Amino acid sequence: MAAKKNDKDQHVRELEALRRRIDDLDARLLRLLNERARYSAAIGTLKTEKKLPIYDPDREETIFKRLVELNTGPLSGKAVIRLFERIIDESRLLQKHISLGLEEVDRM
Repeated sequence: MAAKKNDKDQHVRELEALRRRIDDLDARLLRLLNERARYSAAIGTLKTEKKLPIYDPDREETIFKRLVELNTGPLSGKAVIRLFERIIDESRLLQKHISLGLEEVDRM
């Protein structure tokens, strides 16, 4: 009986350790996404000044192709594209707000 409890305790500790690593990665990803958003905002400012369109499908396709080529898994290429479609959607929204002179920010 004690062996089963020890095994369960060990599994719980392993699970908690893995979740802490994921929490740390999430924090790092958030910092990187916000850094990316700052660059995207700068691009949005330039696009607004030069009266360029926010949406650039050729650029997006180039990004997706490059990321799929860089991908080593375990995420599939389609998963990578879906993730970055969302990231790029948010970047476009940020750029649109800039073009309209709106301040971003709904921080919930």
